[in-house]
Amino acid sequence: QVQLVESGGGLVQAGGSLRLSCAASGSIFSLNTMRWYRQAPGKQRELVASITSGGSTVYADSGKGRFTISRDNAKNTVYLQMNSLKPEDTAVYYCNAPEVYGTGSQRYYNVWGQGTQVTVSS
Repeated sequence: QVQLVESGGGLVQAGGSLRLSCAASGSIFSLNTMRWYRQAPGKQRELVASITSGGSTVYADSGKGRFTISRDNAKNTVYLQMNSLKPEDTAVYYCNAPEVYGTGSQRYYNVWGQGTQVTVSS
């Protein structure tokens, strides 16, 4: 099995920064593309940013210029640096792995972490 554990959330004032981490563990050969999503109360879960195994990135318009996704393949960890935070960034942030190559030719699909709460006060 593969597990994703997010950390780094918390309470921050508007204009502040947070760095989220997502650590993957288990029988992993390759994580491939990794994504950060968020879900605010009463809203649908939305994609925040995505990064391929080669480092290509895609951002939602809401985070362009403020958020940076990165990864450390040796540590099986993905990061989301969030700067200039706004109250509307308040949400639970989730890490997602659409497809993981496990050891022994296994495949794991649509793996989610438990989420980490980010609260931005005005």
